[in-house]
Amino acid sequence: MNAAIIELLVLAGIAIFLVMRLKSVLGTREGFEKPQMQQEPAPKKREFQVIEGGEDLDILDHVDAASPSAEALALMKRADNNFTVNEFLGGARMAYEMILMAFENGDISEVRNFLAPEIEQAFDDVINDRKFNGLSIEASFIGMRELKLVSADFDNSTKLAEITVSFTAELTSVVRDKSGSIIEGDEKQIKRQKDVWTFARSMASGDPNWQLIATGE
Repeated sequence: MNAAIIELLVLAGIAIFLVMRLKSVLGTREGFEKPQMQQEPAPKKREFQVIEGGEDLDILDHVDAASPSAEALALMKRADNNFTVNEFLGGARMAYEMILMAFENGDISEVRNFLAPEIEQAFDDVINDRKFNGLSIEASFIGMRELKLVSADFDNSTKLAEITVSFTAELTSVVRDKSGSIIEGDEKQIKRQKDVWTFARSMASGDPNWQLIATGE
């Protein structure tokens, strides 16, 4: 075998070796492939914690967050999904005017369903005493100066809810004797009246009405 053939065989062996090396590094591709683009690192997912519920301003607008009243109002809302503090206070304001005027004017027939038996009896006693002494009261409600939630209590075992509200109202009133003469008050003078009333309701009952169970100043 002459030198030329030996040289060709050596070159062919070197070529085969180089092809095998390239295949091992680059792999085998079939058909046309776009060159691989350099991938950017995937953006990191933002990690955050979802806070369920959050602050209940319907409660915190009226009582301190850490107070027993706040806890009681929250329990009331769990017991009755339709209960809200703002709606209750709106109803309490209307109930106060209705009950106060009915009592002042000596006829509570329209508001008896909103009175606990003890309060109903106490109102009847005062009205009857006035009549016995020949006295009558004429009163007009001018407006509400201030309404404030004082406290709230909830018995989780009985589902009995109690809310105490402070009212400051303006009204005119006079007391007349048997002859109709004014013996106390002034028809043109507006006076300010303050009351602290407690309303109660069983959250387990289907009756949405609250009853007045206590009065004070």
